[in-house]
Amino acid sequence: MTDLPDDLILNARDEVRIRQDLLLVALGKRPADRILRVGRLLDVHSRTWLADQEIVIKGRRIAWVGPSGEFKGEAIERVHEPDLSAVPGFGEVHKHIESSHLTPEWEAALVLPRGNTWTCEASHEFSNVDGPNNLEFWLTARRSGSRLKIFPQPGSAVPPTAYEWGGGYFGHDEQQSFMQSPMVTGLDEVMDWPAVWNPDNPSHQRLWGMIEATFAARGVVEGHAAGLRSLPEINAFAAAGLASDHEMATADEAWDKLRHGLFIEIRIHTMPEIIKGLLEKGLTDWSQVAFATDDRSAPLTLEIGATDHNVRTAIAAGLQPEIAIQCVTINPARHMRLTPHVGSIAPGRYADIVLLSDVPALKIAKVWADGEPVSQGNRFTGSVPQIRWPDWATHTVNIQRELTADDFAIAAAPGRDAMQAAVLRPFHWHPEFLTQEMPVAGGEVQRLHSENITKFAIVDRFSGEGKVSKMFWRGTGPRDPDTALACSVAHDKHNIWTCGSSDAAMALAVNRLREQQGGWVLVHRGEVVATVRFEVGGLMSQRSADALNADMLALREAAAKVDWMYEPTWHPRWHPGFPERLMFATLTCAPWQWVLVAPSPLAPEGFVNVATGETHAVVW
Repeated sequence: MTDLPDDLILNARDEVRIRQDLLLVALGKRPADRILRVGRLLDVHSRTWLADQEIVIKGRRIAWVGPSGEFKGEAIERVHEPDLSAVPGFGEVHKHIESSHLTPEWEAALVLPRGNTWTCEASHEFSNVDGPNNLEFWLTARRSGSRLKIFPQPGSAVPPTAYEWGGGYFGHDEQQSFMQSPMVTGLDEVMDWPAVWNPDNPSHQRLWGMIEATFAARGVVEGHAAGLRSLPEINAFAAAGLASDHEMATADEAWDKLRHGLFIEIRIHTMPEIIKGLLEKGLTDWSQVAFATDDRSAPLTLEIGATDHNVRTAIAAGLQPEIAIQCVTINPARHMRLTPHVGSIAPGRYADIVLLSDVPALKIAKVWADGEPVSQGNRFTGSVPQIRWPDWATHTVNIQRELTADDFAIAAAPGRDAMQAAVLRPFHWHPEFLTQEMPVAGGEVQRLHSENITKFAIVDRFSGEGKVSKMFWRGTGPRDPDTALACSVAHDKHNIWTCGSSDAAMALAVNRLREQQGGWVLVHRGEVVATVRFEVGGLMSQRSADALNADMLALREAAAKVDWMYEPTWHPRWHPGFPERLMFATLTCAPWQWVLVAPSPLAPEGFVNVATGETHAVVW
């Protein structure tokens, strides 16, 4: 047949026609497009190696798998790789593609050569920027011919808490609509645990509405159980129907969550400890385990790898290579209920195949996706679709005015020469905020660099008004005069954040960021010295990983000339120098408590305890 669907976006009607064709190819009654013969093939269902196997491909799918020479049909093309071992294309069980800061078509060019052929996109980042167009955004690259299969999961954290607002709002009706697409696997990580368990929380009904709509469509409700380590909390989390967690810090925590029915998704930061600990506990059934990349920038992926790096790290921690491969293939596919399409080299699945020259070292020689080769080593050999992203994707920083230094000033009470100030530090998880007496000059509360205290601000980029919340933070930001850093990646609401040693420098950085529609801006001693553009959603750039990496290197080189304040926190990935991780310091999910958000009706100054709803003045 020549009128088969293009098989890029799943839908039931096309699926029937495709499978009717595949079964006839398998029976030898219709010709195949190509046959890939390999030296060995890993059957992930039984965790066994099969020697000298043929993979028969029709269109983008596999029609037949078996010993060489036994297929009775004909094929237009034959490829023989006798020295290579075939394993299924790797899947990301939980990843924010936005964290690469590449648009989806360029993300594909980056990760496909590293074995990653499908991704469950945890989409609360772009969802918070443009909720109405979220699904269209994630399916556009695939519709345009990209060989990376993206399965969107609409974000539960849209908005992240009831105290935030902006470019998206998802509730029951929105999720019910999303779940009509077979490409959508469920609900992205439920992060606002206080809203889940507390009926008085203003987000309680919205979250449970999304969960209800997901249950109704038999979708997966992904979890985010950061800081939940006691048995009552773990039991409550599982009882709520939240199916997974990727926030485990220790092997004991992973073990307790696994034993209470949660699917555990191990991130690279704690993988060595957790893998070794689970092995020591005698875990033999790893079917409820997957590896999650979560967030990884393009520059870091170029340096260490994508899903392949996760697998190599697990093997180095002592996990059998075949089990490690299951953790990025069949295990996540089962959890996400995608096994008819991905996760194994088996009939009916997409012909996504990673060819290894060295299995224990997980050395990738070639990758096939959608039935055709797409890489040689780590070099992408496929084509990148040419996409012209519309204005709703490229004009998302909506600030209809120039900001001035006055926008970042914190007024003192009349007649005072000192004020008490609320102070936070990056990754402040404590139930109480810090306080500090701060000097007053010219009627404004001043920074106190001698105490490592500078100013931090959030600028609303959605209303057009450019509303500003500001307060004092400790242990971060520049010490050099007239210096500021600004960025449009501020998890998870993605307003603009800026920290600086002068109000004028902060205004300059934000105004430049507004002009370039997102990314990074560094102002040093009154001059813009480095920029990086994230012109799509204020989160991503439409270019190659190498091009983006060059700009990030230039930013870091300029940042190395700045004297940055620093104090250690509990967070193991908070380092001295350029405070790139401030992108994550505005999170509002559990167990965060006191945070700074853009001004809202429930938090007019933006300073709020998201666990209790309590607000407080930033100075008094």
